[in-house]
Amino acid sequence: MEGICTSCLYTWITPSSIEYKRRRKHLNTVKKNRSLSRKICAVSSVSTTQTSSEKSGVLVKDISRTSALEQLDIERGVCIPFRKYSPELVRNKVLESRGQILSLVGRGIEIVWSLGLYYTTLVYDYLVGRDEEVVPFRARQLRKLLCDLGPSFIKAGQVLANRPDIIREDYMNELCILQDDVPAFPNQVAFNIIEEELGQPLEAVFSKISSKTIAAASLGQVYRATLRATGEDVAIKVLRPQIEPIIYRDLFLFRTLASFLNGISLQKLGCNAELIVDEFGEKLLEELDYTLEARNIEDFLENFKDDPTVKIPKAYRQLSGSRVLVMEWIDGIRCTDPQAIRDEGIDVDGFLTVGVSAALRQLLEFGLFHGDPHPGNIFAMRDGRIAYVDFGNVAVLSQQNKQILIDAVVHAVNEDYAEMANDFTRLGFLASGTDVAPIVPALEAIWQNSLEKGLADFNFRSVTGKFNQLVYNYPIRIPERFSLVIRSLLTQEGICLTLEPRFKFLEVAYPYVAKRLLTDPNPALRERLIQVLFKDGLFQWKRLENLISLAKENVTKLSKNPAFQGNNRGTIKHLKNEQKLDLTDTIKDGARLFIIDEGIRRQLLLALTEDSKLHIQEVVDVYRLLEDQVDVPSMALGLAQDLPSVARDILLSWSSSVLSDR
Repeated sequence: MEGICTSCLYTWITPSSIEYKRRRKHLNTVKKNRSLSRKICAVSSVSTTQTSSEKSGVLVKDISRTSALEQLDIERGVCIPFRKYSPELVRNKVLESRGQILSLVGRGIEIVWSLGLYYTTLVYDYLVGRDEEVVPFRARQLRKLLCDLGPSFIKAGQVLANRPDIIREDYMNELCILQDDVPAFPNQVAFNIIEEELGQPLEAVFSKISSKTIAAASLGQVYRATLRATGEDVAIKVLRPQIEPIIYRDLFLFRTLASFLNGISLQKLGCNAELIVDEFGEKLLEELDYTLEARNIEDFLENFKDDPTVKIPKAYRQLSGSRVLVMEWIDGIRCTDPQAIRDEGIDVDGFLTVGVSAALRQLLEFGLFHGDPHPGNIFAMRDGRIAYVDFGNVAVLSQQNKQILIDAVVHAVNEDYAEMANDFTRLGFLASGTDVAPIVPALEAIWQNSLEKGLADFNFRSVTGKFNQLVYNYPIRIPERFSLVIRSLLTQEGICLTLEPRFKFLEVAYPYVAKRLLTDPNPALRERLIQVLFKDGLFQWKRLENLISLAKENVTKLSKNPAFQGNNRGTIKHLKNEQKLDLTDTIKDGARLFIIDEGIRRQLLLALTEDSKLHIQEVVDVYRLLEDQVDVPSMALGLAQDLPSVARDILLSWSSSVLSDR
């Protein structure tokens, strides 16, 4: 695997369904052009592969320039072979002609003047001692200023609304209502762009198209149309004209300004300000390429292809390009209208369970999640499904990141706050080598205060508010992908509360996590399950019962959704799988572990005889929970079929112990 970065190697060994294909493409590229991949992946041994000192010098120079992006790759646990963004690319774009340089200077003066005036008012407020009392007014002033400065600043404001590590909470709350709505550009301009991308007149492809935009935002706008060939209704998303030069120019100025703030950023956040701009720029430029959004749609379709509760619109790739995206029209009910949902006969509680489960699957199972699930991007279908639109802003979590997130859940359950703090370091919230000791008591206080209210009263927004204070007071940086996670969860909790004011996020999330821990065959999750069931060397019978009960609750709620009542073969197959909590593989793995692992065997036997008595009642209680869920004959047959491999493992384990004794 020479020429592959260690993060790539990790994701190839434990690939997700979609990312595996991308990594294979990357691997093929590396085989064809190793020198290019070495520049991208920053392999430490690169100098030994160069025959020319001149080439080596150029390569080292390239690596040093992109060190911030490489740091992000290592932190994420992935490698991006071809980037839409790099500081060099942005600089070359804005400095390639005298006219662009003059435009850059003029824009720089405008930004410095506007932000300088605003900063002057903040300094004045501080000097006269009224800085706290005018915060609401200054926050509104900042929001309006960002709107006036254009699309790059609107997007920056939306990012800051989820970055408590950078700005204080009262400003965040104001930026949360920052609107992405801007005046639409003329229809004729949009129609010309569509025709340029299609290579033919509009009338040849569409029998009709809306005369008004359905939605207009800072980067593009949407029309509704009907395909002439099939009569299908579609949505057409058109990129705003001449938006790329504006974005590139602003990104260059952002990074130039950030270079003067590196000292403050290192002190407050533990990282360079330039790295934060690089994260932002990378995501922003991805949103400008609709071919990437089409690929995101295809990835979501692949992930949810066997899930009858989730609707993802298909993309018409043959009619789309980098500036135009044609996709299936979603005719659903807005999630801000609970009465309309009830009028369609949809059970709101069941729909909420579907929505939370879909969100958690994106986060913990697929590692590819929707980064902007606001009410305009989520719909309730009339058959009970949840539908997502607008896939320009998505984020990827590596297998490594997903496992650390699950570790954090396990450490929270076990109240191991020191390890929770270490999880933050592993995820990139804290710089490597940071002393976590001062953070541990703060984490414990936040979690304990939340748990005192009980599961039924747990509120994700209140916990996030306390966490925001922690982030603002300590050198913690929230990586871009996790700011999207936080925003996504907060937004979806808000939608759920609109539909059902008594909604409790954890009442739905815990059953999903319990089901995942109990049924997922991933060896890493099996290990986390063992960590949950054993505390201080003692088996936790009550935890096992709670996990089973919660997992059964998740299955019951999902199976009641109207989307499962379809007649197609895939739906019926999925319904059969979802009507019961399938623990066959888990029990088989547990039996194998009991036979092979002496430590686990000893702990389970101790659990059965703890306090000098046989814990028969606990076993009976667990059996009663499972008796209607387990097909005993098929499980016995499966165990019998596994006997040869179990016997082999026993022999290997025995021979290893004999050799180690010698």
